[in-house]
Amino acid sequence: MRKKSKIIKIDNLGQKKLRICISVGFIMLLLLIIRIGFLQFVQGAELKKMAVKNQLTSKTITPSRGTIYDSTGKALAISAKVDTVSVNPSDLKNSDGTDINKEFLAHAFSDIFELDYSETLEKLNTKTSTFIIASKVENDKITALQTWMKNNSIDDGISINEDIKRYYPYDNLAANLIGFTGFENSGLAGLELTLNDMLSGTPGKILTSTDSVNGEIPNGEQSYMAVQNGNDITLTIDVNVQSIAEKYLAQAVTDNKADGGNVIIMNPSNGDVLAMSTYPNYNLNEPYTINTNELKEKWNNLSSKEKNNELFNMWNNSAVQSTYEPGSTFKIITAATALEEGIIAANTPNAFYCTGSEPVAGINIDCWKYYDPHGAQTLKEALANSCNPAFIQLGRKIGAKTLYKYYKGFGLFDKTNSYFYGESNSVFFNENNINEYNLATMSFGQRFTITPIQLITAVSAIANEGVLMKPRIVKELKNTDTGSITTIEPNKIRQVISKKTSETMMEMLEYVVTNGTGKYANIAGYSIGGKSGTSEPLSGNEDEGYVASFIGLSPTINTQVVVLVTIYHPKGDSHQGGQVAGPVVKQILSEVLPYLGIASTNTPITTSSSTSSILPDVRNKTIEEAKALLKASGFKVNISGNEDESTTLVTDQVPKPGVTLLEDSTIYLYTSNNNERSITTVPILKGMSSSQVINSIKASNLNVIIDGSRNSYKSRYCIWKRCRSWNSSYSKSSTRTFRWILKMLHFILII
Repeated sequence: MRKKSKIIKIDNLGQKKLRICISVGFIMLLLLIIRIGFLQFVQGAELKKMAVKNQLTSKTITPSRGTIYDSTGKALAISAKVDTVSVNPSDLKNSDGTDINKEFLAHAFSDIFELDYSETLEKLNTKTSTFIIASKVENDKITALQTWMKNNSIDDGISINEDIKRYYPYDNLAANLIGFTGFENSGLAGLELTLNDMLSGTPGKILTSTDSVNGEIPNGEQSYMAVQNGNDITLTIDVNVQSIAEKYLAQAVTDNKADGGNVIIMNPSNGDVLAMSTYPNYNLNEPYTINTNELKEKWNNLSSKEKNNELFNMWNNSAVQSTYEPGSTFKIITAATALEEGIIAANTPNAFYCTGSEPVAGINIDCWKYYDPHGAQTLKEALANSCNPAFIQLGRKIGAKTLYKYYKGFGLFDKTNSYFYGESNSVFFNENNINEYNLATMSFGQRFTITPIQLITAVSAIANEGVLMKPRIVKELKNTDTGSITTIEPNKIRQVISKKTSETMMEMLEYVVTNGTGKYANIAGYSIGGKSGTSEPLSGNEDEGYVASFIGLSPTINTQVVVLVTIYHPKGDSHQGGQVAGPVVKQILSEVLPYLGIASTNTPITTSSSTSSILPDVRNKTIEEAKALLKASGFKVNISGNEDESTTLVTDQVPKPGVTLLEDSTIYLYTSNNNERSITTVPILKGMSSSQVINSIKASNLNVIIDGSRNSYKSRYCIWKRCRSWNSSYSKSSTRTFRWILKMLHFILII
């Protein structure tokens, strides 16, 4: 019986354990089901996303940055494939597995990449896993490195990765306008920054399925997101016009010992900016290299903050970023307002009277001709004389409210174009707080500030029959992937003054140049309008110096070119705008007008089938640029040798620039390596007609230089003085006939 009860006891214990096991198993199964349900229904989407992410490898495709061109198709900023060299010191081994001598490696890197040996060795001895030894390296240096690695049996530890480098073929040309890119090939200043989204494009991607060891799965999932390369951009500026502006601006700043200056050249009919120059400028390929000796001398003593400020000042595009008092150039706006409002006519007699100064709110404001006053003047004469008292009187007649109405109409309260990097805005008095003195000073352009781009835009509206155009700097966008082109059309903003007022103003501005303070900008054979400006610093800020400026327009009918030259703090013999900036406008227009094909009104002797042009100055230009400029002016070019036309500079030309030649004349160009001259015998021209002279000279490979015409003042002067240096077109019989006529006239006058 005891054994039987013992068996029953074991069975009960086993059943109890079984129930416990089943219960635990059931609970675990339930927990597992709950967990699976949670993973499936709660976290399923997220886990699936993570799995796909872990199974896919993404590779970014870098887009190509667009090229910037000038209006003639010359590249101003281009991107080229280069390489970046990086080093992992721990992986540097010889072919036998031994460590490479760091001194030996540092010498190789410093020689190939022109690096400092000590700094290179210090980098190689650091514990950094990988670092860049040289970035944006050209192909020739990469080839040298690869050859060195092969010769020294080095396969690991040195990586060469493809990169992109931004190049600026013209170095300093339009530097402050164009700007530059940074290490990541993204714009940091100028148009490179403001147009960055257009130029940079959108990166592409390749997504590939991979296994647990990151190997690509055959026939696995793969997707491709196409790269969108950057747009090519064509600007309105012309390299040749820009070069002319920069040449004469640099010369003017240097000759006048000025702090700097800027030039803007604009086509008033469409607002195209043909040139925008700032001096001193900098090299776009080396934007962190200091550009003046004065700054170099004090550089090491500057703080980091001061160094940054100096760099930003060096990159500053003063034509749009700096404001200044325009001085008497602003009298153009005041005069146009008065004419448009019918307050006064251009030739109203005794409209103004200058006693040498004008009392304003108890203060006498002097005329520049204080000791020899202008006296009674018309508006036309007051503008030509640049008389401050006359314009103070005119400002009173107009009134502040009306002046501000036209300031707004001319766009002087607004920035001109969002593409201009860092463009500043004007600073005027509050219209409700203008007193008598404020009204007086702003009528002749002082005690408020505007930017040069605002002034030239407003004056261009006057030249454009009163129509204000938005300055245009971007002409076209080209999608480099599809080839489609988007043209940025000229933007007409508003009609500010009437065509009649515009015509009257242009006549007055021409009078300023022919008979007034703008005489230094006068060019024989061209109709030039213009106005000088000289603004003085505020009391207590004399160190800022004067600002000398001149704005010139040509031709005065159907104006095609407006030039504004601004020189800051000239310290030479004069600080007057007419004397300092006026000659610069003349120099610029003397070359730009012929280049643009704007004919001179000074008609020389020609045959019915021949026309003539003024020979431009192509010295210090590349052969390629010189040829383009001469051909555009209608001349042929002769230059021997096979020098690189895109880089070799022209050192001399024959004939010299400035003479008037018949079109199709041959211009001989010389370089420093090709300066041999030949001698040609001039044929006998006595007794020939003008057409025979031209044909004979051309047959001898010579050029005809035109000096005077049958109806020129010079010819008449020679007749009266019995000058014997007659033009070849005059025969001896003609000479005798003229002398006989003159004697008869003389006899009649005596009687």
